[in-house]
This record gives sequence, C-alpha cells and structure tokens, in this order.
Amino acid sequence: MLSRMKRFLIGRPMKSHELGEEKLNKLKALAILSSDALSSVAYGTEQILIVLISLGFAALWYSIPISFAVLALLIILILSYRQTIFSYPGGGGAYIVAKDNLGLHTGLIAGGSLLVDYILTVAVSTSAATDAVTSAFPELHRYRIEIALVMILFLTIINLRGLSESATVLAYPVYLFVGGIFILIIVGLYRVLTGDIDVTPAQYGTQISGVSLFLLLKAFSSGCSALTGVEAVSNAIPSFKAPAEKNAAKTLAMMGVILGSMFLGITILAYYFGISPQKDVTVISQIAEATFGRGVVYFFIQGTTALILFLAANTAYAAFPLLAFMLAKDKFMPHAFMIRGDRLGFSNGIIVLGLLAGVLAVVSNGYTENLIPLYAIGVFIPFTLSQLGMMVRWFKQKPKGWLPRLAVNGIGMLTTLSITLIFLFTKFSQVWMVFIFLPVVIIFFLSINRHYRAIADELRIDLAVDKPVAKGNTIVIPVAGITRVVMNTISYAQSMTTNIVAVYVGFDEEEIEKMERKWEEWNPGVRLIVLRSRYRSIIKPLIKFIETVEWRNSESDHITILIPQFIPKHGWQNILHNQTSLLIRAYLFRNKDVTVSTVPYHLQR
Repeated sequence: MLSRMKRFLIGRPMKSHELGEEKLNKLKALAILSSDALSSVAYGTEQILIVLISLGFAALWYSIPISFAVLALLIILILSYRQTIFSYPGGGGAYIVAKDNLGLHTGLIAGGSLLVDYILTVAVSTSAATDAVTSAFPELHRYRIEIALVMILFLTIINLRGLSESATVLAYPVYLFVGGIFILIIVGLYRVLTGDIDVTPAQYGTQISGVSLFLLLKAFSSGCSALTGVEAVSNAIPSFKAPAEKNAAKTLAMMGVILGSMFLGITILAYYFGISPQKDVTVISQIAEATFGRGVVYFFIQGTTALILFLAANTAYAAFPLLAFMLAKDKFMPHAFMIRGDRLGFSNGIIVLGLLAGVLAVVSNGYTENLIPLYAIGVFIPFTLSQLGMMVRWFKQKPKGWLPRLAVNGIGMLTTLSITLIFLFTKFSQVWMVFIFLPVVIIFFLSINRHYRAIADELRIDLAVDKPVAKGNTIVIPVAGITRVVMNTISYAQSMTTNIVAVYVGFDEEEIEKMERKWEEWNPGVRLIVLRSRYRSIIKPLIKFIETVEWRNSESDHITILIPQFIPKHGWQNILHNQTSLLIRAYLFRNKDVTVSTVPYHLQR
C-alpha cells in the first residue's frame, strides 16, 4: 500500500541514463531558479515603506532614491555572478568559490549560510504567500500556519517528482505573475501620467525632521531583501542543458532585467498612489485595488502573487539538495544527501528541507517580517564571501583582462559587505541569531568530517600486507522452545558448520527440566546450554554467555548469532508477540564484533 501511494505521489522510478532529460532549458530554469528573486518584488518595496513610515507619510518619498540604490546593487550582483558562472561551471556558487580561494573554513561559512538561507527561503516564501491569500480573504487569517504547511508539503512532493517535471508545472504561474505585474505597472503608470488618481502623494524632496542616515540605511538594507535568490543560478549550473554556463549566464541576465523592472515599477506606483504599509493588507494588494478595483484583474494579480510567493520556495528546493550534495561529497554532510531518489533528484535533501522549513514556519507563527532580516543577512554573507573569493582568484591568476573583472567583484564585495554591516547594526535585535547558528553549523560540518576521516583511517588496509585470514565458525542459536522456527534455524546452521550450540534461558527449575527433557527426546544433533535467570531477564544472561564464547573462540573462529524469528502473515500481528529478538540484535550490533543474522520463518495463517 505504501509503495502504491509512493508511486502515485512521485511517479515511476527513472533509469540513470534518463538524467539528461532532467536538465533545464533557459525558460524552465528562469521559472524554477528565479522564482525566489522575482517574488521578492511582492515584499521588497513594502519592507522599505515599513521603515520610512515611522517618520510619517511625508517621508515615503525616500522610497524612490532608495529603490534606485537597490537597483544599482542588483546590476553589480548580476555582473559579479556572471563572472562566477564562467569561472566555476560546476556550480556550488559561494561555497565552492570561497573554499577554493579563501580556505576551507570560509567556504563552510558560505555553505552553511546558504543552507540556512534556503530553509528560510521556503519559510519566508510560504509565509508571504499566506499574506497574499489572507489579504484577499481576511477570514482565512487565523489559518495562516496551516496554509503555509500545506504549501510546503505540496512543494516537497512535486519536487520529489523530479526537476524537469516540477519546472514544467511551476513555470506557468511564474510567467503569469510576471505578466500580471507588468500589466499592473503599465496601467498604473498610465493612470499616473494621465492624472487619473484620487490621492496626493508625499511631496518629493520634502525635508523631514528626525530623518537620519541610520534610518535611511535601515530602509535600504530592508529593500535589499528584494535581491535574495540572485545567487541561485550560479549554484545550480549543472542543472542546465549544454552549454550549461552560457545558458546559466543568459538566464541570470534575463532575471536581472525582469526583477529590476518590476521592483522599480512597484516602488514608483506605491509612491504615486500614496500607499503606506498596513498590517493585514500587502502593498501589492493596495496598488492593485487602487488601479483596478476589487474586480477580476485584482483577484488575478493577488492570485498570481500568492502563487509566485508560494513557488519562490521552489528555488530553494532546486538549490538546497545540490549544495547539500556538494558538501556531502566533501564529507561535511551525511552521505545520505548524495543519493539520488527514484526520480533522479536528491530526494533526502528535498525531504529534509521541507521538514525544517515546516518547523520554522510554525515557530515563527507564519509571520514574514519575523524572518526577512535573518533571511537577508543569510544571503549577503555568501554574497560578500563569493565576491571576495573571486577577487583573490583574479589577483592570483591574472588572466587576460583581469583588472576590469577584479574591479567588478571589488565593487560587489564592498557593496555587499556594507549591506551586511548595515543589517548587523540596524537590525541586530532580529539577526543576532546568526552569531549562534553559524558557529553551530560549522561545528556540525567539522564534526561530520572528523567522523568520516576517522572511519577512513580505521578501515583503510595495506593492499600488500593485509590479507583475509580463514577461520572456523561457532554458531550460537538462542531458543525459547522447540518449534518449526527453531528447527528451520538449526537446519540452516548445520549447512555451514558442525560447531553449533543452542542456548535456552529459563526462569524456574520446572521449566528448565521440561525443556531439557524435550530436547533430549528430540535430539536435533545440537548441544543445548541452559542459562538460569534469577531476575527474569533473557538478554543479560544470553549476552554474558556470548561474551564467554567470544573470549574463548574469537582468535580461531568467527562468532555467529543466528536468531530464529517467525514472521506473522499480517504486519499488525507483530504487536501480539514478544520482540526480544529485536533487543538482542540491537545490543549486539551496537556493542559486539559478532555476526548477527535472523533466520525468518513465514507463517501462513
């Protein structure tokens, strides 16, 4: 039943040679890898306005110059990551760049920041999508957490179906959103230019008392949340069809043009329509309502906005498993993240991402503003390290035309470093956790790496010296009585060796005498050892006996514990039977260098 449900949810298993069919063309890649960045226009402008409104409505004009500053930073990042794509076509983004040029620990900081950021991406995106839904349908506001969890579950399942299939399904909502926002911008600007608006915006250039550089920088850093997700294309280059790096670079450029146009257009409309942030109604919702009223177009824009915010999380589902794979390949994450699932995706990474994002959505109570500052700083730390790593690369290698490339990455590094510092100083109360979780993540990586290296050292053999040594085999069979299950196990043991002993643990003399009498009558050709247990424990006397056998025979023989076990016809019937065999196996696997094997006997009724 579970197998049929799995096939229904994620589809048929795919053969390894079908991996090439999972590669993305530019249009699909733009949808699946840029959805995070494109969706940020739904809350980037709003984050600027939330800071400025503390000075009053008249201060909202500052949103225009701040948006142009954010746009300039976007251009710098696009140019910088374009260079990263061609320099590191194997993908990995900031993790690979920083590790290669700045050292292992710096690379782990970048990789750890990105992993945490991808988890935050899913939580932020689904929370923001919930905001869009509850703006249109306020009666659903009390179900915001449940809505976010359903969204995360849907994304997890659809990504388990494979990269290409998820991109095909999710591309339509992304392009509908882009089309809807451009329609909103064009119609909105037309109404502004024709004077067909009923509000008077804040006067541009008005001197505002109380304004400070600190507050403007805080608003700027908040607006930079619109740039999250820009790095995803450089992280996922192996997901592109050949020539991968050229297609990735073109996709990155298309994303930059679309993102910059939408972000600037929304900010300009918010200013001219006199929009101020409200708790339960998003800025996009207010602009759409002011432009079209609460009609079909309004609900179309709200619907596609909710969808893109929901699907923005899909960028993380494309990038997190790939980055986790690279870290696992370098032995800094569990090897389970290297395994491709039935649909050729890194399914363990997809499932873990969904689980952690769901926990985060519940902990944050589904409110986006509680997550965005930490989310943004998790992006700008890798931004900065990536740019610095590329600067070191150009300076060391000095290829032809390296000075302009160095200048581009230098400007990018200084800008993103400034943004990171602004976040730290202006939003410290919201981002202080970065100083806790980053060291914890690095310690986690290094602990895993030490474990793998220790195992490799202990298991490594000298091919010229170390050879297998032939030994005999002593088999111990724990028995609880004389049954077909025991007979089947003894028969199997006799096919391997004659050095077999059966062990029975008894609680009182009457039971023991009865067992010895029946065994002698049966006479299976195997000696029975009886152990007396004063405290009614089967496992302790048995383990003590095995230790004695191990001590006497470990040099000359392999020690094998054969556990007889009958398998009920129906799974639920297992709860009706003693599971002592499970406890014996668990203890021996954990503590002893002996072979433990179960000999099953399947019941027919």
